[in-house]
Amino acid sequence: MDGMVIIGAGESGTRAAFALREAGYSGSVTLIGAEPHPPYERPPLSKTVNGAVQMKPICAAETLDAARITYLKGLSAAELDTGAGTVGLSDGRVLRYEKLLLATGARPRRLTCPGAARALDFRTHTEAETIFSRIGPGRSVAIIGAGLIGMELASVLRGKDVSVDMIEAAPRPLGRAVPARFTEKLHARHAAEGVRFHFDRGVAAIGDDGITLTDGSLVHADLVVSAIGVLPDIALAEAAGLATGNGILTDACLRTSAPNVFAAGDCAAVAHPGGGHVRYESWRNARTQAETAARNMAGAAETFGALPWFWSDQYDLGLQVAGLPQPAHQIVLRSAAEGELEFYLDDGRLVAAAGLGNGNGLARDIKLAEMLIAAGISPSLTELADPRVNLKTLLKSARAA
Repeated sequence: MDGMVIIGAGESGTRAAFALREAGYSGSVTLIGAEPHPPYERPPLSKTVNGAVQMKPICAAETLDAARITYLKGLSAAELDTGAGTVGLSDGRVLRYEKLLLATGARPRRLTCPGAARALDFRTHTEAETIFSRIGPGRSVAIIGAGLIGMELASVLRGKDVSVDMIEAAPRPLGRAVPARFTEKLHARHAAEGVRFHFDRGVAAIGDDGITLTDGSLVHADLVVSAIGVLPDIALAEAAGLATGNGILTDACLRTSAPNVFAAGDCAAVAHPGGGHVRYESWRNARTQAETAARNMAGAAETFGALPWFWSDQYDLGLQVAGLPQPAHQIVLRSAAEGELEFYLDDGRLVAAAGLGNGNGLARDIKLAEMLIAAGISPSLTELADPRVNLKTLLKSARAA
């Protein structure tokens, strides 16, 4: 056996490699990455510095060497044989594995309209460099898709005095990921910054002059960016006969339907205690699932139960959401000097929280809210809404009880 093999050198795969060492695994660890770069963080791609796209390494090459992690960059897995316990690589090599982690991530959802190839994706460092090399003051960009990625990119472009139009098939931006109150505030801020929105309309075609919408109108643009979401990269797993759906299906311990094969990150759909499988797309989820999967590959039997959390920076506003807010939840609003918080209760129990404020000003409150949620408390609604009642005091009371 050739030890542990990890397919995918993004956040999840790279963190899993180090977590194996932290768990005490001493055999060989091989990390396979399709890009020609060292593993890097994706969130900073939209945050240019002096006009240049950042590449923030997850780790240095010498750190990989020190941990005895073999990194095979610029390669992809072409074939998986779970019966033989082997992975065929794009360069013809075949690796045997003791256990395998699929951390293949997600790929951009593709447009299907005429001229779709003219639209640029915004997911990798190379794609980010292409976009930012072609924009500047006075230029115009049309972004298809008003989700988190599209809205974040729009805020950066407006800061560079680039004209921005956003096309969204839904009647509002940000879909179901962001609470309605904060969606309205972010939408209003973008509009105040000069972003033009085109809701309830799809893309009929993309041409030299820009985008023709389904109502026949034309949105002029020097550059078109597609940000219509992602799909889990499950092709390798499907071809190998693994159970898949909206991702590679796993049990609560992140084990797939094949022996000794695990999955984590954007590609994994994890069994939910309430039934079905849930797939999360976030930086923290990629890390925490990777660490759980690695410990289980090393012999543990931990169930994955981390609270979902994500953030988004748009202009000087910072959004954070912990848990899964639902329309049926009871909402308690709390004002703060730095912005606003919303708490979500299910049958009296705190299950989620969200905040929108200046920069990272609400980060401490959201962290305390996460701890309150983990404690499983049913707080006083009056105290929860009162900004004079410190959340840390509520947490101490809950722990004491």
